[in-house]
Amino acid sequence: MWQKKADEHKEKQLLNPFSEWTGASHRKALDKNDPNYGRPVEGSLAEYRGKQAGHHISAEIVELCHIIREIGTPGLNGSYMIKFGQLFEAYTRISNKLVGMLLRARKQGLVTFEGEMLYQRRDDDVLITCIHVPDLQCF
Repeated sequence: MWQKKADEHKEKQLLNPFSEWTGASHRKALDKNDPNYGRPVEGSLAEYRGKQAGHHISAEIVELCHIIREIGTPGLNGSYMIKFGQLFEAYTRISNKLVGMLLRARKQGLVTFEGEMLYQRRDDDVLITCIHVPDLQCF
C-alpha cells in the first residue's frame, strides 16, 4: 500500500509542469491554446472547491437580483431599476461585496449600469437596471 502511494506521487510529480523532480523530462509542455490550460486537474479537490465557490457566487448574484426586485422600481419589460446609493445602503447589511457582485452580474447579462466601476458617494445616483431575475436552478 505504501509503495502504491509512492508510485502515485512520483507519477503526479512527473506530470506536474512545475515539478523539479528528477526525471520529469518527459512532461508535457504547457500550451495556452489547450482548453484545460489554467484549470485544475479533473476530479481533483481543487476542481471541487472551484465548483463549490462558483455555486456560492451564483447564489449571491441571484440574491442580489431578488433584492433589486424587492426594493427597486419596476421598469419596462419586467426590469427593475434602483440607484446605486439606495442599493448600497440596503445591501451593506447583507454583504460587503456589492460592487463585485454587480460587476459579475453585469458580465452575466443580468444587470446594466453606466461606467466601469461604482464608488460609494461618487456614483450614488447611477441607475442600476436588473434586466432578468434568475432562479437559482438556472446556474
